[in-house]
Amino acid sequence: MSRDPRLTIARREFGALTSEKTIVLALLIQLFVAGFSSFLVVGLVSMYDPGSIDGASVDVGLVGDDGDAVADSLADVDGLDVRQYAEESSARSAFQDGRVDALLVVSEDEDGRVLIRASVPDSGVRSTYTVVQLRDGLEALERDRRAALSDRLSFEPLALPEEASASPYFGFTYTVLVPLLCFLPVFISGSIAVDSVSEELEHGTLELLRAAPITLVDILDGKLLTAAALAPAQAALWLGLLAINGIPVANALPVLALVAAVAAAIVSLGIAIALLAPDRRQAQLVYSVGVLSVFVVASLLPEHPANTVAKLAIGSPTGTTWTLVGGYAVAGVMGVTLVRVAVGRLSIDALGGDR
Repeated sequence: MSRDPRLTIARREFGALTSEKTIVLALLIQLFVAGFSSFLVVGLVSMYDPGSIDGASVDVGLVGDDGDAVADSLADVDGLDVRQYAEESSARSAFQDGRVDALLVVSEDEDGRVLIRASVPDSGVRSTYTVVQLRDGLEALERDRRAALSDRLSFEPLALPEEASASPYFGFTYTVLVPLLCFLPVFISGSIAVDSVSEELEHGTLELLRAAPITLVDILDGKLLTAAALAPAQAALWLGLLAINGIPVANALPVLALVAAVAAAIVSLGIAIALLAPDRRQAQLVYSVGVLSVFVVASLLPEHPANTVAKLAIGSPTGTTWTLVGGYAVAGVMGVTLVRVAVGRLSIDALGGDR
């Protein structure tokens, strides 16, 4: 047995995790996502950005006085097949019968602005794909109109930049998948801490530790150590599996340091909630709402934590990114310190009496 009672508690907690089917299932799901990310990302991107699907075309019915100019712009977009109609009734009939996937009715106001009313199917994957393709077409139309109307200006406008083509797989991988695999273990670690402390208090097992030379702070330190260490350990494994799948992550150590810092803060929050909430279910509910609130408030920062992870993973961190990483480290240390100080003023008798 280790001489440090906190390590003994930590080993006990780690062993107990293997018997929790829910936790094991959650870990296996994450393992599956990370281990087969190169295959899953193709299907996931089709939902994240349906326009990434190659080979499918959208038939667009077009009618209106200025339809020729609109048709020319839409024709330059891959995946759009424009069919012009002389009358709106004919075009609408073709849309309702399913002969075209979308309907565009073009008109022009007194100021010369082009007005377009678009109709697409009510629901379904095809509808989502149609909307994405129409968006690309209308963006191309907007660029063409701006270039054409720039001749009327009395000054030379800035030249429009060339349209950039980026892979949706790259964007999804580093802005969605990597942050998800980094922060999901953090959320689970906090939930584990809440469950562990609540269960000890509900069953009164903390009373059994009176016979051992150990303090309440040591007990909670061991629980915090296990839960907080689990998140960066998982994140390190997931990042390794991503690399094996051909998805390298730059600045892996800073990413893991950020995960460890956030995990320490979140686990500390979970332990504090478990000590204050009357039972496990209420503690988990308050914890879930609290964590979601933390991530909502984090959107007020110069960079959301997910964006910070994405910039680090891509290899393009800014000064703000590094400052926030340091800020998260400070928040983690402060969270642990505050909980230890608060717990140091409590006693096992007091907690047992509250339950």
